[in-house]
Amino acid sequence: MVSKYKYKRVLLKLTGELFGFEKGKGINFSSYNSISKILVNLVNKTGLELVVVIGGGNIFRGREKDSQVDEATADYMGMIATVINGLGLQEAIERNGGTTRLMTAFEIKAVAEPFIRRRAIRHLGKGHIVILAAGIGSPFFTTDSGAALRAAELKCDVLLKASNVDGVYSEDPNLNPKAAKFEKLTFDEAIFKNLKVMDTSAFLICKQKNIQVVVFNINKLNDLEDILKGKIIGTLITN
Repeated sequence: MVSKYKYKRVLLKLTGELFGFEKGKGINFSSYNSISKILVNLVNKTGLELVVVIGGGNIFRGREKDSQVDEATADYMGMIATVINGLGLQEAIERNGGTTRLMTAFEIKAVAEPFIRRRAIRHLGKGHIVILAAGIGSPFFTTDSGAALRAAELKCDVLLKASNVDGVYSEDPNLNPKAAKFEKLTFDEAIFKNLKVMDTSAFLICKQKNIQVVVFNINKLNDLEDILKGKIIGTLITN
């Protein structure tokens, strides 16, 4: 069943704004529900092994802190926000017939398992959707860097980054309508051009471990099956 698909083990990085209301803020339970249906149907249809790294920007971002607030404390607050989204998505996935494991980078035993690489791999082998929250458990790292690190640890074939635009552009297309869209890029090109779609550290991890990156529109999660088949939707970044 999986043979017609290019990728078998996939890491999907979802920004927290997906789970907010119109302006990407707050907790919208309808969003958890609609996204969970897409993910459950995708796993059931394709048989892929799915890891979801989840952000918390709808609740709080560490970079939004007041200048007087300790930066590490603010980052931990942002990590806890991702756990809230992880719980919401887990509940919705299971309510829609999927099986999940929520794993966190630091221990919150009452609501989630601690992230242990070999245990996460076993869960994937059993068909569970593995949701990873709390980043990497340390401040000063973005969820992009965390997603790249987990993709490497779990030997994922591809990192799928859901973005607010439909790929990687030479400039912000919201500010410059004439910005050029890239269909394909190398990691070296993305780093040299200083493209901001992911952190340089995330690009370097994926480059070293030869993990392809696909950047696609966050509002088109239904395109995921075509991406799994190898169709270029958005921007493909490789070595």
